[in-house]
Amino acid sequence: MMPATLLGMLAAAGMPADGLTVNGLLVGAMLFALGLVGILTRRNLIVMFLCAELMLQGVSVSLVAWSRHHGDWGGQMLVIFVLTVAACEAAIALVLVLGAFARTGRLDSQAWQSLREDNLPRAVDHALPPIDAAAASWPKLTPAGVLPETDEDELLEREHV
Repeated sequence: MMPATLLGMLAAAGMPADGLTVNGLLVGAMLFALGLVGILTRRNLIVMFLCAELMLQGVSVSLVAWSRHHGDWGGQMLVIFVLTVAACEAAIALVLVLGAFARTGRLDSQAWQSLREDNLPRAVDHALPPIDAAAASWPKLTPAGVLPETDEDELLEREHV
C-alpha cells in the first residue's frame, strides 16, 4: 500500500520527518506553485516580477525546512545568499520595467517587442484577448502630405492591457 501523505513518503524512504519539516516543505511548494501559475498566466511586468519573487521565497522556505531537518546551517546560509541575489534582481528588474514603461507607456509584457533589434522579426500574438475597456478618443489633426507605410503586424498589437 502506498503512503498518501508526504510524512508517509519520507518515512517509507527511510527519512524520519517531523510535522514541522513537512509543513515547511508544503508551504514552500505552495508558494512556488502560486508563483509559477502567476508567471504563466499574467502579462503585467510588475505582477510577473512579484511572482518570480514568490517562487524564490518558496524555495527559501523549503531550504530552511530541509536544513532544520538535517541539523546543519547550510540551508540558512544559502537562503541569505538567495535573498541577496533577489535584492539585486529587484533593482535590475525595476530599472528594466521602468525603461519599458517609459518607452511604451504600458506594463504589458508585449512592450518588450519594441526593445528588440531592428533586424529581428516581431513575435505577434495572433489570438489576442478582447480589449476590456474602450480606448480614449483623442482628437487628430487632418492628414497632410504622403501617408507613411503601415506595418501589418502593428495592427494586431493591443494598445493597452
